[in-house]
Amino acid sequence: MATETLTLQHWLSPAFPTGAFAYSHGLEQVVARAEVSDASGLELWLADVLRFGSGWQDAVLLACALRDGADLTALDALCDALQPCAERMQETREQGAAFARTVGQITGRDLCPRALPIAVAEAALPLGLPPQTVIAFYLQTFLTNLITIGIRHVPLGQGEGHGVLARLLPLVQKTAHAASLACMDDLGNSCLGADMAAMEHETKEIRLFRT
Repeated sequence: MATETLTLQHWLSPAFPTGAFAYSHGLEQVVARAEVSDASGLELWLADVLRFGSGWQDAVLLACALRDGADLTALDALCDALQPCAERMQETREQGAAFARTVGQITGRDLCPRALPIAVAEAALPLGLPPQTVIAFYLQTFLTNLITIGIRHVPLGQGEGHGVLARLLPLVQKTAHAASLACMDDLGNSCLGADMAAMEHETKEIRLFRT
C-alpha cells in the first residue's frame, strides 16, 4: 500500500483529534424519539443521510475541491451556506478547523480552518490520490463515527453496530464513485428528517453530544 494512502487513513482515522465523537449529526435526537432503536433502523437512517443528505452533499463538495484550479475559499463559503442549521454549521466548522490544525502541525503546512470536506480536500491534494479514494475514506469515517455513537447510545452491541458499517460499505463505494463524477449542479439535500432532527437537537435541554 502506498504511503499516501496510509497517510490519508491516518488523517481520517477515529483516533485523529477532530473531536468527531462529540457530534451525533442529529442522531441523538432521533434515538430520543425512538425513531432509531435497533441496527436496522440505524442502517436505514445512515443510508438515507449518505444518499440524500449531508453525506452526498459533502462528497460532491469534496470532489469539487479536489479538482485542479478549484476555488477553495468559494467552496468553503458554499459549504457554509448549505448547512441547514446552527448545529450543522458548528459540526463542520469545528471539525474542519481541528483537522486543518492537526494536519498542519504534522506536515508543517499552513492550512486554513475550513469546513470539514474542504479542509480534507486541501490537505489531501498533495497526496495525489484518486478523488474516489479520498471521498470513500471520508464517507467511511463519517459513517464509522455515527455507528460508534449508535453503539453507545441506541445502544447496540459491537457486532450489530459494525455489521451496519459492513453492509453500508458498497453504498460508500457507489456514492464515492458518483460524487467523483459530479459537479456543482448535482449538489442537493433532500434528507429533511435528519435536518429537522438536527434543528430540534439545538433546543434539547439534556444532551450527551454537541449536535
